[in-house]
Amino acid sequence: MKGAEYLIKALQDAGTDTIFGYPGGAIMPVYDAIYDSSIRHVLCRHEQGAALAADGYARSSGRLGVCLATSGPGATNLLTGIANAHLDSIPLLAITGQVASPVMGTDAFQEVDILGMSLPVVKHSFLVQRVEDLPHIVQQGIEIATTGRPGPVLIDIPKDIQLAEFEPDPVTPTETIPTLCDEEILQRAREMILQSRQPILYSGGGVVLANGVDELRHFALTSNIPSVTTLKGIGNHNVDDGCHLGMLGMHGTRAANLAVHDCDLLIAVGARFDDRVTGKLDEFAPNARVIHLDIDLAEMGKLRQPDLSLRGDLKHSLHALLCTPDIDPWRQQCSDLKQKHRWRYDHPGPGIWAPKLIRELADRSNQSQIISCDVGQHQMWIAQHYPASHPSRHLSSSGLGTMGYGLPAAIGAQLANPECSVINVCGDGSFMMNIQELATLKRYQLPVKVLILDNQRLGMVRQWQELFFTERYSETDLSDNPDFVAIARAFGIEARHIERADQVSEALDELLNSPSSYLLHVSINPQENVWPLVPPGVSNTQMMEQNYESF
Repeated sequence: MKGAEYLIKALQDAGTDTIFGYPGGAIMPVYDAIYDSSIRHVLCRHEQGAALAADGYARSSGRLGVCLATSGPGATNLLTGIANAHLDSIPLLAITGQVASPVMGTDAFQEVDILGMSLPVVKHSFLVQRVEDLPHIVQQGIEIATTGRPGPVLIDIPKDIQLAEFEPDPVTPTETIPTLCDEEILQRAREMILQSRQPILYSGGGVVLANGVDELRHFALTSNIPSVTTLKGIGNHNVDDGCHLGMLGMHGTRAANLAVHDCDLLIAVGARFDDRVTGKLDEFAPNARVIHLDIDLAEMGKLRQPDLSLRGDLKHSLHALLCTPDIDPWRQQCSDLKQKHRWRYDHPGPGIWAPKLIRELADRSNQSQIISCDVGQHQMWIAQHYPASHPSRHLSSSGLGTMGYGLPAAIGAQLANPECSVINVCGDGSFMMNIQELATLKRYQLPVKVLILDNQRLGMVRQWQELFFTERYSETDLSDNPDFVAIARAFGIEARHIERADQVSEALDELLNSPSSYLLHVSINPQENVWPLVPPGVSNTQMMEQNYESF
């Protein structure tokens, strides 16, 4: 068979049922092979959209996401999506066409060194130099992307190798043996937990990547240790977990940040002490000993030196650490913090207040609803006010902060989870980044709902300019936005615009009950900020907060 035919057969045999892509000259043999296959190809309207859709497919399903592009600009357009998957450890396989081997290195039409360009943002990259190497490379690429700490892998295939005929040798998959933590270290960790009086369970995106959500919830329920999560860890805990204090960090809850600051033991599970979490690093949990559970040795001591490192399978480690420390006074203290600093939704004005709208959206949701965010103020409001039922139900570009992520990710999530309701909450700035994917929604008749929070600004940048750049508002005015309702209708998508608080309930009902895709354009106050906020360079205890007296 031809190399292109083998590639598609190998992906099918590995369980791939959906590929997101955009054709072109150097990848045309692969598209010809797709024509006769059972794989569903989703034609996105930009290669970045294809990569981000594959990312959303992977995050929401736990399966490998696959995207496809031609050489040159097709390949370079994938790079942002590949980097996005790299920063958030998402299993992604990006396949690119390359110019024919004899003309590589001659500046041939649409030739770029995508292998070299991708190296900083992948787990591994391959350039196929012989068609006989293709079976091993495809198998190895899938294994690298999906095992250990997941991440993106790129396979670059010259056009002549796609067309070359060969007899592929059978490939035996490598058996993956879980890395288990040493029992002696686990016993020491249990002793540290039992000796603590003010412990905090701090979890991140590594929990869902390890398929360890059930184990984390069981550990939290058994130990009754108060918990906090990162942005990517939202959904790790049951929404009705009374010991859960919410997200910590720059826009986290005051209860979470104060509890972490006062704890004497920090149990970090699948988290990496990111700068948006820690604030001023040397004042983060300053009196705490640290137990760090992770699969990636590179994360151990990278930013905070742990007192005990538990490298291995999180499911096994969490089960082995089950114990019940004597911490009733601490639990009560954390409960009091949570009650004292709970969110308020009593904004009295006639306009639409985004936190209140998002809370009402959450109150109308069900356990299977998937929220896909773009990046900006609305992303933080979703993190604060929409309690996700599972981390695979909250899709957010956490590490790279990719504007334009939400709509293509929602498309990928809807295709991976056709039984679920998928909502893309975006800002007016982010929405314009990949607005062309409305055509993908329409083409495939996907019932994704789009909710635009429009403040006619690049809101998060404007907020920082207000607070830290003496109100010098440089290039953040988007008051010349187009008519989003008209644009949606031009794509054949039903849409509505609201601007008053008394319109919200009816509009949300209309959005959620629509049997097809629907766009709700919501105008909000351009001056509204996200609170609380930890300013740069200070401890998480020094949070700037909402002045409720200004309501």
